[in-house]
Amino acid sequence: MKVDSYIQLILSSMNISDNNSNIAIHCESVSKNYGKIQALKNINFDVNFGEIFGIIGPDGAGKTTLFRILTTLILAESGTATVNGFDVVKDYKKIRECVGYMPGRFSLYQDLTVEENLEFFATVFKTTIEQNYDLIKDIYVQIEPFKNRRAGKLSGGMKQKLALSCALIHKPTVLFLDEPTTGVDPVSRKEFWGMLQKLREQGITILVSTPYMDEASLCDRIALIQDGQFLKIETPENIVNQFADKLWAAKSANMHKLLQDLRDHNLVKSAFAFGDSIHVTVSSEQLSVGSLNEYLVGLSHKYIEIHEIKPTIEDCFMGLSQTK
Repeated sequence: MKVDSYIQLILSSMNISDNNSNIAIHCESVSKNYGKIQALKNINFDVNFGEIFGIIGPDGAGKTTLFRILTTLILAESGTATVNGFDVVKDYKKIRECVGYMPGRFSLYQDLTVEENLEFFATVFKTTIEQNYDLIKDIYVQIEPFKNRRAGKLSGGMKQKLALSCALIHKPTVLFLDEPTTGVDPVSRKEFWGMLQKLREQGITILVSTPYMDEASLCDRIALIQDGQFLKIETPENIVNQFADKLWAAKSANMHKLLQDLRDHNLVKSAFAFGDSIHVTVSSEQLSVGSLNEYLVGLSHKYIEIHEIKPTIEDCFMGLSQTK
């Protein structure tokens, strides 16, 4: 079945009005406090049906709190939210029937085997592995040879695939994945995102959070989050294209001193360590590569390298967080 046809089937079954017929998740002015700590501050966004929407930000930014509100596990302090047109407070039972949730920490039964975990979750949702096997086949076939192994004995990548299979076994229309690739090796991360693209092609809406900025480009749209606030919502491409400042990569023999000296320059907007170089943001046309090089030579730097580079999502995030 084509994605558009699948989405239309979902919409007709839920009798959603034309005004918001393409909205799978709607959040309006959602805030959440934990005592004196404000975990979420006036969050507003929509996720379209059949979209991979990424929430990108560091640990402690509020990603998990937002996911728990949208999956009806906790209540917001204020604001409203809907999933598949259902209110997260009034219609929590309906939401739990139509969403899949994969929390950040592996939360399956470690003493049960792979097959026993999958059978358990299928039974909870009054279905069977056989009934929805086509949906999880591409994922489950990779761990099926280990179906008699206890879940606690699986590798990180295998645990990830089992958790995703369990989240999909009842054929949800919206899938919530909270930092699903944290602590997983690069090969398994790549495989996992390939699986998500296939699920998206089947019409499943995916909301995924991650601290890895490089995974942002794999989403249709992203929201950059810090300290419980959204800094920007856009396509990854547009966020990069809207980066207004000049960006240079700089190196010298003394990287620690280089970072401090760059930050002390009055025409340098920001300087941050990125891998083996320092990314320097410059908003003033008065500063050139040559003049910056002269400045560093005057401070006794040796083996200086400075060249212009294209920004990444991480550069954009750092820039936005500085102006928040």
